Amino acid sequence: MNSYNVIGVMSGTSLDGLDIAYCTFTFDNSKKWSYKINAATTLPYPKELLKELSSATKMSGLDLMLLHNKLGDYIGNSISQFIEKEQIAKQEITTISSHGHTIFHQPDKKLTTQIGNGANISAITKLTTICDFRTTDLALSGQGAPLVPIGDQLLFSAYDYCVNLGGIANISSFENDKSIAFDICPVNIVMNKLALNLGEPYDKNGDFAQSGIVHKYLLLQLNQVAYYKKSSPKSLGIENITQSIFPILDSFNISNEDKLATFVEHISIQIANTLTPNKKVLFTGGGTFNTYLMSRIESNYRSKVIIPSPQIIDFKEALIFAFLGVLRLRNEANCLSSVTGALKNNIGGCIYQAC
Repeated sequence: MNSYNVIGVMSGTSLDGLDIAYCTFTFDNSKKWSYKINAATTLPYPKELLKELSSATKMSGLDLMLLHNKLGDYIGNSISQFIEKEQIAKQEITTISSHGHTIFHQPDKKLTTQIGNGANISAITKLTTICDFRTTDLALSGQGAPLVPIGDQLLFSAYDYCVNLGGIANISSFENDKSIAFDICPVNIVMNKLALNLGEPYDKNGDFAQSGIVHKYLLLQLNQVAYYKKSSPKSLGIENITQSIFPILDSFNISNEDKLATFVEHISIQIANTLTPNKKVLFTGGGTFNTYLMSRIESNYRSKVIIPSPQIIDFKEALIFAFLGVLRLRNEANCLSSVTGALKNNIGGCIYQAC
């Protein structure tokens, strides 16, 4: 089989919604992959579910498992409604491929937790569902992240770097016949929290940040966070950010606008420091719509960056998780040891067969 129709599902750490993308992947005679996003949508979480997801790290084990099922039900019902709305013939769908929502990510302890029970998704949709892409890599002493580099390598090889600005910024590149990728720094996890203090869910176009003033000493402290001195493979979880970034921000008695201005500068410096000048750099993820952030990245990088269509910006991660499901079905590696530091390339993903 060389053509696959897959529904990819992604819930990012910034909790800005559930991304659903119906994609087609084709493996042609020249042994190259091509893709098409046929339909896609982002669904904001209901207030009660959003509140529960926001506080999930503090839940009891029982309550977390109940939320695991509740989110699985929500994803399953959302996909069913999406299929009906887009008039997709269910018999044409090869599989659902769901990332789930990350609650814990502590690779040093071989721990990662993505909730949104795939069994529930499969039972509701009556479609084969693949989920839990990270745990095999952690069992093999890897970081379990990032997972998108295999998709960047096989679907977006025209670019030297692919940078995603989601809750966390991550980067991937293909150098010396191997993929290199890692998390760079927090983005929307921090900026959205600061925007909430100003009464908005996010800083639209970076207007709050642009009205603020960069605080040099705060910027210095942020840039000295220990994570940035580590070499790859490395990855960030909400735990790292809660322990290392928020205490620094909270220790400064300055306006939220000034904190946003400073954090935007921090992001742009960390990203610019990661990139080699005069390369083709593709930016995607929700942060790409923040025009002020993008202008600061371009200024610090001092080279042109590439911003694709809004569809690719919004749904590249859902697209790639759909693709990870294809590779799982083909029993081909979808998690790369050169990226994660695992003992070997591996095939991640648990399969719940349609019944």
